[in-house]
Amino acid sequence: MNARRPSGLLTGLLRAVRTYPRRSPLTLVYVVLLLLGHAWLEYGLSEQQADDLRDYISTNLDNLHDHPVRALIGSALLYDGTLTDIASTGFGGTLITLGLGIVVGLAWAERRYGTPRAAAVFLAGHVGATLITALVILFALHQGWYPASVREAADYGISYGAQAALAFAVLALPRWARLPWAAFVLAWPLAGDHEWPGPIPEFTTIGHLLAAALGFTLAAATAAHHRRRTAALATASSGG
Repeated sequence: MNARRPSGLLTGLLRAVRTYPRRSPLTLVYVVLLLLGHAWLEYGLSEQQADDLRDYISTNLDNLHDHPVRALIGSALLYDGTLTDIASTGFGGTLITLGLGIVVGLAWAERRYGTPRAAAVFLAGHVGATLITALVILFALHQGWYPASVREAADYGISYGAQAALAFAVLALPRWARLPWAAFVLAWPLAGDHEWPGPIPEFTTIGHLLAAALGFTLAAATAAHHRRRTAALATASSGG
């Protein structure tokens, strides 16, 4: 099969951008909310107010015990990173999470499988990985692998949900590209200068890996469902 010509790729990209509001409405609204929330946090609040808000919406053990719903919702409405300080390490992470994960990956899931499925993918990462990570933290604290201060550590943002969307987007790729993409999704949270406080990595790294695992699991389940549905339709067609 011949590769698509550059003009065809450009046409497809322009079509995707033009139909983005109609075919990925939830993602578009979500991205606008994230940008507005980030602007409000950075420019609408004082530094102390912003720090207090980050502390309140962090999905650490103390907040998950005291106000779990508000912490999970608030954390999902802000991204931890920057789109302006391109020289910082946070810029690359924001491009991966907000750019690839939400703007591209989640939007693709919504246009391909519908809004409910896309929302389920994001929530699997944001809520599912957060809660499982909390159990890992409790176990690590019991074993003495993490310091007690981890109970109130700052941990907010969209990265777990974005990570699940990145993993789910493996379905959008040709077969030859799926293994390299999976390797990238699993490897990028391990990049950088991450400390291992014990025999396991820091909890945010674990959370990203768990979110990826959940995204890949949903992708595999979706692919299996599609194969069963295709086989059933083929059987019904041949039987008719």
